Amino acid sequence: MNKSKQGLSVLIVSTLSFTVCFAIWMMFGVIGIPIKKTLDLNATQFGLLTATPVLTGSLIRVPLGMWTDKYGGRRVFFWLMLACVIPIWLITYATEYWQFLLLGLFIGLAGGSFSVGTPYVARWFKKERQGFAMGVFGAGNSGAALNKFVAPALLVSFGWAIVPQVYAVALLLTAIVFWFFSYDDPAHKV
Repeated sequence: MNKSKQGLSVLIVSTLSFTVCFAIWMMFGVIGIPIKKTLDLNATQFGLLTATPVLTGSLIRVPLGMWTDKYGGRRVFFWLMLACVIPIWLITYATEYWQFLLLGLFIGLAGGSFSVGTPYVARWFKKERQGFAMGVFGAGNSGAALNKFVAPALLVSFGWAIVPQVYAVALLLTAIVFWFFSYDDPAHKV
């Protein structure tokens, strides 16, 4: 496959992966409400619960960017997604506030996907096409909005506990698709 087709494939699967990661990153914004009721959380506790993934996602961005430069975006993005699957699944079984906070820290890793995908995708395109590529990839932010449609529908139909299970399976499938349709280029490593 030629480089331009590889670049297009990388762009598509990276955008898909970023969208799924962003939906997961914002998951507590929806399922946090029934968790708040179940655990009888006050406003501060609820705020901390929803902020924990955002905090981790923000803090992990610099190391993820450095690892992307060193090891390549394909590997880092793939392992990042896999690292989130089990913690997401385990949310269904959490019963204590501290468990949700701990799992929220791991879920926050998905928010760091931005700092992996941005350099990974950009390096596949010439300077004059990078704006287009970054615009398409950046549309993965829509995962946060997607979460606002998918999670409530699942929650109303099946209860809040199904949301992390569906998201974990979706992330695992996305990681597999990403691995098979993305590429490495040793010249992209810094």
